[in-house]
Amino acid sequence: MSAPKATAVVEAIRLQNAGRDPERLAIKIAKMKGSPFIFLRGAAHLFYDTLPDHPLLNEAPLAWCCGDLHFENFGSYKADNRLAYFDINDFDEAALAPCTWDIVRLLTSIRCGADVLRTSPDEAILLARDCLAAYRAALVQGKAMWVERETTKGLIHDLLAGLQDRDRAEFLDGRTIKKGGLRQLKVDGVKALPATRDEREKVTTFLKGFAAEQESPGFYRVLDVARRIAGTGSLGVTRFVILIEGKGSPDGNYLLDLKETRPSALLPTLKRRHLAQPKWANEAQRVVAIQKRMQAVDHAFLVPVDYADTSCILRGLQPSEDRVAIADWGKKLSRLQEVVSVMGRLAAWDQLRSSGRDGAPCADQLIDFAASEDWLEAMLELVDAMVKTTVAQWDDFRANYP
Repeated sequence: MSAPKATAVVEAIRLQNAGRDPERLAIKIAKMKGSPFIFLRGAAHLFYDTLPDHPLLNEAPLAWCCGDLHFENFGSYKADNRLAYFDINDFDEAALAPCTWDIVRLLTSIRCGADVLRTSPDEAILLARDCLAAYRAALVQGKAMWVERETTKGLIHDLLAGLQDRDRAEFLDGRTIKKGGLRQLKVDGVKALPATRDEREKVTTFLKGFAAEQESPGFYRVLDVARRIAGTGSLGVTRFVILIEGKGSPDGNYLLDLKETRPSALLPTLKRRHLAQPKWANEAQRVVAIQKRMQAVDHAFLVPVDYADTSCILRGLQPSEDRVAIADWGKKLSRLQEVVSVMGRLAAWDQLRSSGRDGAPCADQLIDFAASEDWLEAMLELVDAMVKTTVAQWDDFRANYP
């Protein structure tokens, strides 16, 4: 076996992850070596760095984009109207970009994630076609819709219907342990790692200040703090899970997620292509603002904050947050086709909903763009190219990253 080399792929990943928590970064690197799909999730910056110079990616109408759209970045959440919805759920890389950037990444994830989906490569190609067709049809219709229990079916309906039976105590039991009628966070190396004394003190001091400006300060009394392990792309950034008093111990406690926000991975590519972005007060303001304009209904608790001179997002962790059991399609491909079609429609609806805001053109441009079918085969050819590029980068990475 040849010795590891400092290739361009390796150096790009090192640079992107500079300054991250070494313990959680090691978890990220190990995960990324596991498959092309997980590599795709963890290296969004490389994906956009290598986008082909193609009219479909350069000249499509601008839209507000998730930036890291893949099939595991959809899920359920409880909104501020107390209903559960299914939508795109990660906006860390969100930016104003050609509308086709989101869909080319989503389709590439379906192709690269065939093993996760438990499909053959040919079935994954068919699913990508279904997803693209649904995206185009939703743009042509030109009306932004949403997905809740009463408006969907199949695996997504099963997810949303099952949320009714989840309670807070059961949710807490999976993430905490009880001692003497009180809870403390479960530090298991899977969902959480221990926080240092200094980190605990800083988080507690921060939340005391935050609580003082809220209607019920006692709700936010800190009971425990740990370093959170979640996701792939953001592993290693400053991130804590915080156990708070909530509505009372032990079963009325709440969990909060405090997460650092960094500049979008799309930014270098956007700058090279002279695609200007709005001026944001900080990165957390960018993420929260774009999420609120793209989702049909706001998340129940999601606020930009400043923690230790770091731009962060503070949000509630909910029993109702989950992913669809996408691999449980029972060899009935139509069930999986329905899921990816919903994802394609949601991508279109979120772009339509946020059109006309802060530099994004009006919805008519998206509708006009989608009216013709001439670009669909070109998009699928671009996806073919990006699948090959991603697999080649993954091979390079796992061979040469120490």
